[in-house]
Amino acid sequence: MRDLLPENRPLLILAPMQDITDLPFWRVMSHYGGPDVYYTEYFRVHRDSHPEKYILRSIEENPDGKPVIAQMIGQDLDALRRTALDLQRRKIAGIDINFGCPAPIVCKKDAGGGLLRHPEKIDAILKTVREAVHLRFTVKTRIGFDTPDEFPALLDIFRRHPIDALTVHGRTVREMYKPVVHYDAIERAARLMPCPVFANGDVRCVESARRIVAITGASGLMIGRGAIRNPWLFTQIREAWTTGEVKTRPTLVDLREYIDHLDRETRLPGMRDGGHVGKMKKYLGYIAPGIGTSEDSNAFWNELKPVLTSRELFAVCDRHLLSGGSDSVLTLTGKEWDRPEAVPPGK
Repeated sequence: MRDLLPENRPLLILAPMQDITDLPFWRVMSHYGGPDVYYTEYFRVHRDSHPEKYILRSIEENPDGKPVIAQMIGQDLDALRRTALDLQRRKIAGIDINFGCPAPIVCKKDAGGGLLRHPEKIDAILKTVREAVHLRFTVKTRIGFDTPDEFPALLDIFRRHPIDALTVHGRTVREMYKPVVHYDAIERAARLMPCPVFANGDVRCVESARRIVAITGASGLMIGRGAIRNPWLFTQIREAWTTGEVKTRPTLVDLREYIDHLDRETRLPGMRDGGHVGKMKKYLGYIAPGIGTSEDSNAFWNELKPVLTSRELFAVCDRHLLSGGSDSVLTLTGKEWDRPEAVPPGK
């Protein structure tokens, strides 16, 4: 991955979020400047699996030709090898193994973050997949299952294998998406790993990006929720590093247009309106919290929660985003996530 690193700024990566950062969302991100590198949603790998066609479309219809890393999740060594060989026939820049997904249904199967309870399995997976992969091979991990104290031993395993990059989400599996991110663990990885380390966890705005890079020494930033909330974020970070000034300053009207763009791209042919509204609310759950009145800072999100039709959804959007005029400058720091009652749905 060193060959993909920009000269004077961190590499910017769109985090893989299952059922959220799909091909339609990639198209939206591309419109607003997009990341330097995309990671696919994870391919579920098991004895009888085949790469999901809808995820393969993200690779085949890559909206802007930027490098794509194909992510796998699973623990079956033969299936992982088989899938890695298959995926390498596609237009990808590398393959990633997911040791970070905290979803209980995934961990119960000893996949994703669940594998952090089984270091010997991680060791065997890394050896098997590394031998099969002739492209870049990367790993995404959390810092432990129960406690950050597990991370030094995990790092020792990662260091034994010639991986090309390590993305560290600075929380344990049990911490899910709680406010505290252990940036000291990411710093430890950046200091000790022989490959580039990418920081993941609460990159919400330019200020947080600067702070996280300064604290951790990471070579890149993987951004998920922050990019959904603020699709201009990748452009703003580039501006901050290259010119020292953030020129892109979206307004509430710009945010309303972004929601329209999401609606157009994610509306699938034949999907019922209720199903599409459910999909839109997945994204709006990251966008809307914290936007409201002085009396109710979550007024926008609270009004969106019960809506069932597109007509209702966009009426709420208009009330909250168009009433202040085109000069209402938008602040999208994501600090609202620090309040437990405002944590949006999803991974």
